[in-house]
Amino acid sequence: MRVLPLALAAAGAAASPAMAADLNVSVEIPRIATASYHRPYVAVWIERADRTSVGTLAVWYDTALPAGEGKDWLKDMRTWWRREGRAMTLPADGVSSATRAPGRHSLTFSGSRGALRNLPAGQYTLVVEAARELGGREEVRVPFRWGAASPAATQRGSSELGAVTVSVTR
Repeated sequence: MRVLPLALAAAGAAASPAMAADLNVSVEIPRIATASYHRPYVAVWIERADRTSVGTLAVWYDTALPAGEGKDWLKDMRTWWRREGRAMTLPADGVSSATRAPGRHSLTFSGSRGALRNLPAGQYTLVVEAARELGGREEVRVPFRWGAASPAATQRGSSELGAVTVSVTR
């Protein structure tokens, strides 16, 4: 008799959102020696195993251009643009911010807000895409498990992005 209620409780816990967790992300933008360097536009989002988007966590672009002209170049981040970007209203509060200089940038996303708020426990991929004027475009994909604390996972880019690290903390 006790096995059935425990099994149902365990199944319910696995399908429920993991709201007490935080997603910690570190994105490295490498210093590139070139005569005409422009800071990259960067998008950070989460995908399910079937590559459908869960939601955008961050978009770094030139927010200071007059009349919102910086948004015109977001489509250069082709994968993000097709999955999420063209449907978004930008700037988006808590998502949009200015481009970042070369270096390591740490971000923490609360499980009680935004795209993570109702995210069921499970396996996901964090995707970081960067595109730079007079430069290249690159995606880095880092798998992670949402719903329980997990050790950091790191993948490295080869040109526009350096190391991208993801961990989940409770």
